[in-house]
Amino acid sequence: MLSKTFSVAINGIDANKIEIEVNATQQGEKSFVTIVGLPDTAVKESKERVRSALKSCGFKHPRGSTVINLAPADIKKEGAGFDLPIALGLVASTGLIKRDKLAKTILVGELALDGSVRPVKGMIPAGIAAKNDPNIEALLVPAANVEEAAIAADGLPVYPISTLADAVNYFTDDFTALPHIRNLEEFSIIDDAILARDFEDVKGQTVAKRALEVAAAGGHNLLMIGAPGTGKSMLAKRVPSILPPLQVEEALESSKIHSVMGLLPADTPFLKERPYRAPHHTISDAGLLGGQTIPKPGEITLAHNGVLFLDELPEFKRNVLEVLRQPLENGDVTISRAAGTFTFPARFMMLAAMNPCPCGHHGSMQRECRCSSHQIQRYRSKISGPLLDRIDIHVELTPLSDDELMSAPKGEKSCEIRKRVINARANQQKRFTGLGLYCNAQMEPAQIQKFCKLDLESQSYLRRSIKELQLSARAYDRILRVARTIADLEDSANIASQHIFEAVQYRDLDKRLW
Repeated sequence: MLSKTFSVAINGIDANKIEIEVNATQQGEKSFVTIVGLPDTAVKESKERVRSALKSCGFKHPRGSTVINLAPADIKKEGAGFDLPIALGLVASTGLIKRDKLAKTILVGELALDGSVRPVKGMIPAGIAAKNDPNIEALLVPAANVEEAAIAADGLPVYPISTLADAVNYFTDDFTALPHIRNLEEFSIIDDAILARDFEDVKGQTVAKRALEVAAAGGHNLLMIGAPGTGKSMLAKRVPSILPPLQVEEALESSKIHSVMGLLPADTPFLKERPYRAPHHTISDAGLLGGQTIPKPGEITLAHNGVLFLDELPEFKRNVLEVLRQPLENGDVTISRAAGTFTFPARFMMLAAMNPCPCGHHGSMQRECRCSSHQIQRYRSKISGPLLDRIDIHVELTPLSDDELMSAPKGEKSCEIRKRVINARANQQKRFTGLGLYCNAQMEPAQIQKFCKLDLESQSYLRRSIKELQLSARAYDRILRVARTIADLEDSANIASQHIFEAVQYRDLDKRLW
């Protein structure tokens, strides 16, 4: 007897609806199961998990030869989430389930040998796929994933399933559990709670704090250069506390990425804070961009809508750093493999930190540098000019004085800085209405020409700076973007000479260090 159930397959960060056909002959004493439709090893092994789960829950496995087809056959199927729909298809082939109701339901879940249902990855893409299908009226998922799926389903009934028997009872009207129905509008992303890491804790480094405020306000990439112990990592970890809160669409997009990778905390089915990723410098280009046979998101995609912090920047392999150039420019990354071509979002704020030399004390008035000029040049040459051009702000951190080190922190609270950042972002949103831009860092040349007009004094100063610092055309555009952000922080409609002056100061390391 032929039966059909429906599930989803995760491809990249999206989910595709999968039709699962079960054709059981019901002839013979022994049962043979064949799964076709590009299944991976985990899917092929599901027949043994399903057989044990059926027996544990008191259901009979169809006798004879059974063929299970996962369609469309040209999409790779991976993971244990097909266990539950396959088991329901086998039960339906014996006539115990209402098929009309089965055709309007998507099922996802891994089965344990005793019939209990275990959580799986990718519930947010599954919920979105179910919501967007007009023929689907309900989604059955593991009980541990129900909140995650319900948020993404946005109004579609989502039922928690604890055992295989629960799933069968749903289709025989013996199911008593209530559906979880959630709407995205219910969730408030703005959280004014004081974060554990606050800018108030940072001693000194007034210039660096100001640069980070400007970077946060405009979404600019930033490079910190300073000796060990000057607070580079400490400052970077506190940047999320001054970034504007996630919009609902941004939160859903970032949550989907983390859901696919199984990185959503059990008690947090929906991201409410911007992601912060800090990969180790030994990471490969595949780990940073994404990869594997069936491409999975890398660190830059996990940092989407948040912060990517690269500490000890010159210690990263040069080929790894160079692959960042395209994502930094375009806000996405395209990966091609034999399984297909996938484009992942990668719109993030990049923070980087490095020492001025291998020992870290070049130019210090407190400790002598022991590096040769050749060692210093080789160390700095690991960062190419084109990559440096894509970093809007360069800031130098100096060691703390004795008085600063011994005194209590006197910095401004993150919540106060965040208010200015939010206000600056609001100015940008008004300016970019209908253009599809979120912040000044995303402006293209056409928008720069329109929104970054300079008076004669500013033009004269910028012209001299270009000659003295030997700035590239890309660096020129980035100075204008940063100046526009500084003006937004002051609620200024026009870019004034002081805004250009400050923006240029964030580029003067171009000539002094490279």
